[in-house]
Amino acid sequence: MKKKIVGVSFLVLILSLLYSCSSESNNSDDKTTVDIFNIKVETAKELEELAEVYEENNPEVEINVTTVGGGEDADAALQSKFSSGDDPSIFLMSGLSTVERYKDKLAEVSDLESVELAVDGTLEGVELDDEIYGVPMNVEGFSWLINKDLFQKAGVNPDDISSYDEFVEAVETLDSKKEELDMDAVFGFSAKENWVVSQYSAHFTAPEFDNNLQEVYEAETVEYEYGERMKEYTDLINEYNEQPILSLDYSTAVEEKFMNEKLAIIHQGNWIVPTLDEMDPDFAQEKLDILPFYVENDTEGRIAAGPPWYWGVNKTEDDAVVEESKDFLDWLYTSDEGKRYITEEFDYIPAHENFDSDAIGDPVSRKIYEELEKENTDVWAHNSHPEGWYSDSLFPEFQKYLDEQISWDEFESETQKSFEEMRKQ
Repeated sequence: MKKKIVGVSFLVLILSLLYSCSSESNNSDDKTTVDIFNIKVETAKELEELAEVYEENNPEVEINVTTVGGGEDADAALQSKFSSGDDPSIFLMSGLSTVERYKDKLAEVSDLESVELAVDGTLEGVELDDEIYGVPMNVEGFSWLINKDLFQKAGVNPDDISSYDEFVEAVETLDSKKEELDMDAVFGFSAKENWVVSQYSAHFTAPEFDNNLQEVYEAETVEYEYGERMKEYTDLINEYNEQPILSLDYSTAVEEKFMNEKLAIIHQGNWIVPTLDEMDPDFAQEKLDILPFYVENDTEGRIAAGPPWYWGVNKTEDDAVVEESKDFLDWLYTSDEGKRYITEEFDYIPAHENFDSDAIGDPVSRKIYEELEKENTDVWAHNSHPEGWYSDSLFPEFQKYLDEQISWDEFESETQKSFEEMRKQ
């Protein structure tokens, strides 16, 4: 009996040693896995391709990309991943509100080369308590996008517009030539989309806070210092817009109407360029232009530009994963292949200084990048307003004003009240 026990024990020992050797062999082949949570649906395919390129150059690393966006609630999906314990290694954040929410998870990244090379001002959306918690993904700019060909056919040279009054005159001239130009309307403002209304509001709130995202984020109220100019623009839009304005969505305005020259002016950003290129490769190159808003005074126009998203690194992952995550982000914005993808495959405006503006594919995007470098742009103020303010208050109240259900004073009063209440939460 004793011999049998010894024999069994010996067999167990041998099997344990074999398993240990096998396990060590598997571990030696293990890769460091970096999970990326992406919400830019329009570049999901390209990001996955780029991840494969990185893996080829770094065989010890595996990059997994999960993309949520479009019609899905990306913010809720990110919260769900953290709540379930399925934490991403790298994830996208929209600004200071997101940074505050995930601060206990975020690595401080000021030592990264991709942070050191960031264009001045592009890190304000991820700076809390003098610490940097993210890498700007890209720059996007928005304002009035126009079909300059329609302007010129109406006898208006867009380059000669240098004041608010001249912009109004151009709108009136275009309206008078609608039938001749076979246009449906001058403007195609998509008032059905809350994100369009939110971005539109930034032109008027950003200068109130001196284009400082920290001031926006810390503000306890919004005074509507430039509310009268916002009302003037809003009334102008509503008078010359495709109607019914409240049901005009992005797809109809951009892909159906603007693309087919039925509208001359839309409020959008350079993110529509890939869509335009798919439909007509020459449109963005030859017909698309951007005009500024005149808010602080009648003659000094500005567009809005800055990073809409930032990459955050999850510091609660294994040390090896954290380091590989940082290495990937640096590679993305400093390597030749990464930089090529940024400008050629993603069609991004770079948020970093180590790019040549000539590498940016379309004239509007180049103009946005150059204006940003000259510090002649407004910030994405709406991303630092109280969470939920523009979707639950600004947007519905703005729609009520357009529909003549409330006065402008009531619009300002109601949205100011909700701003103050939400900021206290």
